[in-house]
Amino acid sequence: MSLPGLQSTLFLSVSRGHMRMLPWLLVFSVLGLVAGDAPAIVSRNEWGSRMFTCSAPLTHPVAYVITDELRGMECQEQNICSWKLRGLQSHSVYTKGWCDVPYNFLVGDDGRVYEGVGWKIQGLHTQGYNNISLGLAFFGNKMGSSPSPAALSAAGGLISYAIQKGYLSPRYIQPLILQSETCLVPQQPARSRKACPNVITRPAWGARETLCSKMNLPVKYVIIIHTAETSCNVSVDCQIRVRDIQSFHIDDKNFCDIGYQFLVGQDGVVYEGVGWHTQGAHTYGYNDIAVGIAFIGNFVEKPPNDAALEAAQNLIQCAVEKGYLIPNYLLVGHSDVVNTLSPGKALYNIIKTWPHFKH
Repeated sequence: MSLPGLQSTLFLSVSRGHMRMLPWLLVFSVLGLVAGDAPAIVSRNEWGSRMFTCSAPLTHPVAYVITDELRGMECQEQNICSWKLRGLQSHSVYTKGWCDVPYNFLVGDDGRVYEGVGWKIQGLHTQGYNNISLGLAFFGNKMGSSPSPAALSAAGGLISYAIQKGYLSPRYIQPLILQSETCLVPQQPARSRKACPNVITRPAWGARETLCSKMNLPVKYVIIIHTAETSCNVSVDCQIRVRDIQSFHIDDKNFCDIGYQFLVGQDGVVYEGVGWHTQGAHTYGYNDIAVGIAFIGNFVEKPPNDAALEAAQNLIQCAVEKGYLIPNYLLVGHSDVVNTLSPGKALYNIIKTWPHFKH
């Protein structure tokens, strides 16, 4: 943890959720820098960014700085580095299916800082940490070499500026270590991301007993849906909503059970629908190859709260860990595969920033 008076900081690298020790130790003075030492930032317009934008806001100050080192992007001049970044952006969007470059900022070996998604938008660099961290990527150096002194100095200036402007907590936490293949936790005591959320089981919410077709696991798709009805933020109310949805699906829609594998309330709790091992009835043509996760409520104009979004993301990660969902799964909105307003524009704009999203 960085404390007042500490003059040097040590970073480890996180590469798409997997920690690896960098072949160099990134050590530079941060808190000793004075106000006004912020490096010049090459804006998105200056490096020729296309108009791809992520929309999930980043709440300040964040508690973490996570760094990465990009290989195969050697450059020393701004015009060449800008060309490399345009290629990275195209690869990120068209090959990876992300909404933009995954980092908040990128630091070139030319000593310049290049704007990624910037200060106010979540990056896509480390699943589970994007909403509480700044992601910095070093690029431009030769294969096998460490970043230049100019790059290290620029990164130090950027972090100092982030603290001065309130984007980064003065007591930000680092380094990070990888405790398992899918869960990053800070070395210092802090709240870690919980991979598998609490799930209210069918008996707990009072489900009617039914018999539906079995699901062949693992599945390939995650489909995000909204129920298009009143939301709930108290467990008792959410349980009533889930029971009502089940009755509507069985009695009015003639489904064999509630149509979704799981439902997520604004209380930040996951409610078991038909569960992992049973086919849902949410999306014709996809019920036997997809898990349907429905947010309780209507999210055309306003998105779900952070607690609900985090619970859904944790559920998806849990599915991968437990073997219910293939690691290279595809995530889509309900409207991507059927003609519907679900999951609502506000929610859709958020899930577009999630890992594995595929339009």
